[in-house]
Amino acid sequence: MTHRRPRIGLALGSGSARGWAHIGVIEALLEAGIEPDIICGTSMGSLVGAAYVAGRLTELRQWAEKAKWREIVGLMDVRLSGGGLIQGKLIGAFLRRLGIAEPIESYAKQYAAVATDLVSGREIWLQSGPIHEAVLASIALPGIFSPARIDDRWLLDGGLSNPVPVSVCRALGADVIIAVNLNGDLLGRRFESKPEAPAAAVAAPVPREFLGRVLRRLPGALREPAESAATKPSPQGSLSPGYFDVLATALNIMQDHITRTRLAGEPPHVMLIPRLRNMGLMEFNRANEAVAEGRACVEQALPMLQRYI
Repeated sequence: MTHRRPRIGLALGSGSARGWAHIGVIEALLEAGIEPDIICGTSMGSLVGAAYVAGRLTELRQWAEKAKWREIVGLMDVRLSGGGLIQGKLIGAFLRRLGIAEPIESYAKQYAAVATDLVSGREIWLQSGPIHEAVLASIALPGIFSPARIDDRWLLDGGLSNPVPVSVCRALGADVIIAVNLNGDLLGRRFESKPEAPAAAVAAPVPREFLGRVLRRLPGALREPAESAATKPSPQGSLSPGYFDVLATALNIMQDHITRTRLAGEPPHVMLIPRLRNMGLMEFNRANEAVAEGRACVEQALPMLQRYI
């Protein structure tokens, strides 16, 4: 009697720059002989998952680990009239250059990207059409990216409705589900009033090139005071949060509550939680440490993974 190998589902959660950890997770799983059959991703999880499905994971890692702020800011097409700071077309072009652009249904592995309908608030599973368009919808973080238009619907980041898409893996037929939760240890990580905490550690700096692009888009009457506020140094020892810190922390709180609720009802077989609590929303230039932490959490979980696989 032969035993069928269980179908493995990999649920890659949202987490902005921390999402580079998914690269390390996938590479470590493959090296351990654990090959996912079903890939479901939310936000950055959808992007890394798409690279894996398209056979371009190595190329994405090589770019991410070498990228400096100049390359990262070069993907940010700023405009203030489309419902977000960043339009997303340059990221779409970047994905096409990497070879992540074919229809989802043409790939050998099952793939779904999770987005959120702007009108109804329902989660949307994108399982057909150009894969890079599905990614752009799934990463449309409110306040940062403009909503994406697919099939006459405006779509936002999937983290608003299903931050760790375990339920999608199960619905697509996974027997064993490995989930990666990038938001599991984030609450309380910032703005703790400790006298010894250096001011520089309170918030990750937003690159000047990005700020410059945003400021140039402002109306003339607003540009001068905004430039003055943006370039004015914070008071010595100040622990007050900046714009991106408030936005990131608010999203962390929301996604943490949603994640806990969703996973209580649909737990995975194995949960991986990379420890990246000190990595900020926009720190995409720290891919090396995120990838390394993704690998480390798989290695620590190997005994449990082997029980199921």
